[in-house]
Formats: sequence, structure tokens, C-alpha cells
Amino acid sequence: MVRSILLGNLLRLSHFHSSSLFRFHSLFVHLSPRFYRAIDDLRELIECNNATDDPRLFLESVREQCRLGFTRIDVPVSIFHQLNSLRPRPSIITFNQLFTAMSKIKPHPPFSTIITLYNQLELSGRRPDMHSIGILAKCYCFLGRLDFAFSLLGKHVKLGYPPNAVIVNTLLNGLIDSDKLDQAVQLLHKTVKLGIQPNLVTHGSMLKGLCQSGDSAAALRLLRNMESTTSFKPDIFIYNIMINGLCKDKLLPQALSLFKEMVAKNILPHVITYNILIRGLCSLGLWDDAKGLLNEMLDSNTPPNTETYNTLVAMYCKEGNVDEANIIFELMNKRGVHADIITYNAFLDGYCLRGEMEEAEKLLDMMAKNSIMPDDVTLNTLISGYCKSNKVDKALEMLQDMHLKGTHITPDVFTYSTIIDALCKDDRLQLALQLFKEMQDRGVAPNVVTYNLLLDCLLRNAQVDAAISLRKDMENNGVAPDIITYNTIINGLCEAGQPVEAVAVFSCLVAKGLRPNVTTYTTMIKVLCTQGKLGDATIIFKEMADNGCSPNEYTYNTIIKGFLDAHDFAKALDHLHNMRSQGFVVDSRNRSLFLGSLTNPSVSDTDKALLQKYFLESNGEEKRMKKET
Repeated sequence: MVRSILLGNLLRLSHFHSSSLFRFHSLFVHLSPRFYRAIDDLRELIECNNATDDPRLFLESVREQCRLGFTRIDVPVSIFHQLNSLRPRPSIITFNQLFTAMSKIKPHPPFSTIITLYNQLELSGRRPDMHSIGILAKCYCFLGRLDFAFSLLGKHVKLGYPPNAVIVNTLLNGLIDSDKLDQAVQLLHKTVKLGIQPNLVTHGSMLKGLCQSGDSAAALRLLRNMESTTSFKPDIFIYNIMINGLCKDKLLPQALSLFKEMVAKNILPHVITYNILIRGLCSLGLWDDAKGLLNEMLDSNTPPNTETYNTLVAMYCKEGNVDEANIIFELMNKRGVHADIITYNAFLDGYCLRGEMEEAEKLLDMMAKNSIMPDDVTLNTLISGYCKSNKVDKALEMLQDMHLKGTHITPDVFTYSTIIDALCKDDRLQLALQLFKEMQDRGVAPNVVTYNLLLDCLLRNAQVDAAISLRKDMENNGVAPDIITYNTIINGLCEAGQPVEAVAVFSCLVAKGLRPNVTTYTTMIKVLCTQGKLGDATIIFKEMADNGCSPNEYTYNTIIKGFLDAHDFAKALDHLHNMRSQGFVVDSRNRSLFLGSLTNPSVSDTDKALLQKYFLESNGEEKRMKKET
């Protein structure tokens, strides 16, 4: 009874001021911690109120809590069971309010739980309404169960509810989020035939789908059609979708033109609109234009948020321009926008890129001072920075400190792989293998990158047997080798003087479902040329082009050297002409071989004439290019 009185007083007080004590609480953020604790206690009273004390007050508290939202799943589940036990049972509207609030729990809405509770509700005799079916369809779509979501459309009709735009939009979004745009278009055509007219949400969904598929032209046509033939005029939400799609397709001029068009129509841009454009400009390296847009935001009284500043800071730092990023950071502080972990991680990335590890460490101290907790990105950025600055021992020390202190950050496969890579490059193979074992002992499974790093190091150190053993361990642990794995093995076998074994590995690639790349082919051409098998090397070279893998400069120079070593100057020059037509340049080693052949007495006069003709043509081309320049 006492609890019911307290709840009644709380609810009366909440209606007395702005209809909610919790809204009142959010307006006065500077009140004492004691006030916050009192509000939390009262909120808990709402959550834990026994439904049998006063059902009316309980239902009021449930509606208020649904409006405020939930942070834990156990609270709404408990409320559901209390609601379901009331007699008479509350209307379906109350349950819908509860499930709608549950679907907004962040970061992972409990969609499966909502479906389970709805099934319990139906089994107890409660008939769902249109809203209920819409919520269920949304849950199934988010879970990727479109088949169940579509079955609800039939249930919708069976219960006597005509299909409406709400459930159609839910299904459209489900199809679009599952990359099934064609099916979404078919559904839209069918529903239009049934007399369900698309609304603003429908157009937004279709625009999103077209932009996600990279068909910006079709999205623009839909936008223009929407403007000319429907009563639903594009709003800021529609323009944001369209501008975002154009920016992702690197169509910045069109995006900026649409932005100006939107402003001309008195549709005020949102901070999200500016963030999209600034991100698009930064991705193309248009720093001045991005800063200009930031100034435009400030002039138009559209306050930039943390994401706005973070985008600019991150892009400057990725280019190593930390000084310019600091100017943005100062403006951010001046405007009262608080930096977050993303801001600090961006600066760490910038300092590490420049090798300024002392500045990175100072920034880490600043984070601690400002109560910003480092995350796994912070850890991996710092460790990568130490490794790139040839301070791998510092990276190892940092890793061991984490294990000793038991921090909330757990090193992942990227952390270990970064240090293993640095150790391999520093020819500290035994320590790399030791760290490899440690990561497995700590439950961190190595991936294909980790294995490839160690395989390369083992083969460079002529430890072929150990590499073969590691390769078997890789498959036993369910890690599928990729083409880089086989390139490493083929090259390692060649360097270890085992060309026959290298050819055998190459021969089985297709059977394993792997497609050789330019590195694979070039390595094999080198092996065959070294063995004097120029005919086989030529076959591989032709096969390479037939399989759609274009030779690069190194490939051409490799086969040219093979023919030069065999004194087959005609074929060497033939490849050289093809190489030059592709815009590639002969390397200094081959050029020396060509020049040396002119004075070699064993070279025939016919071949020398071919070589002299090549040098005359080459010198003439160089003079022409200089003249054009």
C-alpha cells in the first residue's frame, strides 16, 4: 500500500511539471547526485511495482516507463509477465507499447525475445492487431527471417486487416537491408496494384535501396518523379539519403548541387546533411572545401557535433597533418563540443603515422586526465606505431603490461599479428614463434595473415620443414590458405633451391579453387626461366593474359631477363616492345644486359643489329618526349 501511495505521488508530480518528472530531471542536468539517486530510486519503484497493489497506477507507470525507454531486458520481460497476469487483461495497445519500447533497447534490441513473448500472448488468447503484426514483421526482418515476415502479410489479411503502407514499408526495408532490391521493386509494384499508394517512407526506402546498389542515376530519376507526380514532396530525410548515396559514389558535384537545390527550396539542412558532405569531401582529399563547409555550418547556426569535428580530425590525421587537425580540435573545444575516444584515436593514428611516439604517449596521458577510457583501437594503434618506429620491444612491453594489470582491453589477433610481423622483419623468428604460441594459449586464434607472416619468415630462413609443419597446423585449425599463402610457399621453395616442389604447388592451385594472381605467375616465370625452360615460361605468360591477369613491370622484366640470359634477343626485344606499349620501363639490370651484349663477341652480328636498332628507337623516343615536355 505504501508503495502504491509513493507511486501515485510520483505520477501526480510528473504530470504537475511538463507532464513528466523524468523530463524535468533531464532539463536540470546540474542538480546534485543525491537528486539523481532519488530519481533512480523512484524509477526502480516503477519498474518493480507489484501489479496487484493498484492495477490502474501500475498501467500508468508501465506507459510512462515505455515512453522513457529501457536499458535492460529483464525489466520489460518482468513487466510483460505482470501485465499478462492481470485480470481483466490490459488491451493489446499496452502490450504493443511495451514491445515497441523493447525494440529500441540499444545496442542490441532483443528481437527474438519480443517474438517469443508475442507467441506467449497469442497462446493465452490475445488477438494481435495491425500494430502487433507490424512490430513482429520488423523483428523478423531485423533477424533476417524474411520468410516469416512475409507470412505475417497473409495473417494480416486473414485477421480482417487490409494491407497498409506500414507493413509494406517494413517488408520493403527488410528486402533492401538484405540486398534484395529486385524483390523490393516487385513487392512495390504488387502493392500499388492492390491500391496501396507509396508514402514518403516508401520513397525513402526505395531511394536507400537504389543508393546502396550504386545506382545513383535511378535514385535521382525516382526523386524527380516523386517531385512531379506525387503529393509527398521530398523532405530533409529524403535529401539526406540521396546526398549520402551520391557521396558514396564519389559524385560530389552532383551531391553539392542537390544540397544547394534543397536550400533554395527552404529545406533547412541538418547537421547530418553537413556531416555527409564533409565526409564525402574529406574522402576525396578536398580539405579546403570541407573546412569551408564547417565554416558555413557555423555561419548558418547549425552547430557541428562531435561527428563533424571527428571526421575532419580523422582525415587530417590519416594524411599525417596533425597540425591542421589540432586547429580543428581547438575550434571544437572553443565551441564546447567534447572530444570522445574516436577523436583521441584519430590523433593517436596521426602521431603514430609520423613516428612521433612521445606525442602519442602524451596524448594517452591526456586521455586519462579527461577520463577517456582507451579501447582496442587505442591499443592496436599504439602497438602498430611502436612496431613501425622500430620499437618492437616497447610494443611487447605494452602487451605484457596489459596481461599483468588485467585491463578491460583484450589483445586480439590484429594485436598479436602486428607484433609478430615486426619481429619477423627484425629477424627475431624464435621470439615471433614464442608469441605465436602465447596467443594460442591465451585463446586468441591466429588467422590467415598471422600464418602467412610466419610462413614467409620461416622460408626466408630456409626452414622449409618447419614451414610445411606450420602449413599443416594451419589447415588442422580450420584456417583456409589464400593465394598469398601459396605465393609465399612457392617463392620460399624457389629461394630454397626446390623449384620442382614449387611447380608442383603451383599446379594444384586450380584444384584447390584458388586463382593465381600476378605475383604467382611472375614467381613461376622466374622459376622456369632460371631452369632454362623458356618454352614453359612463355606458356605461363600467355596463360596469365588468357586468365585476365595482366603482367606488370616486374613480370615483363623477369621474362626479358630469361631470354637475355639465353641470348634469344629477338624474343627479348619482342617482349620489350610490348612492355613499352603498356607504359612500363625496362629495369637497370636488363638495360645493362642489353648494352653488354653489344660488345659481347659471342653475340651474332644479326642480333647486334637488332639491339642497335632498339637503342636508336629508344633514344629517338626519349628525345621526342623531352621535346613534347
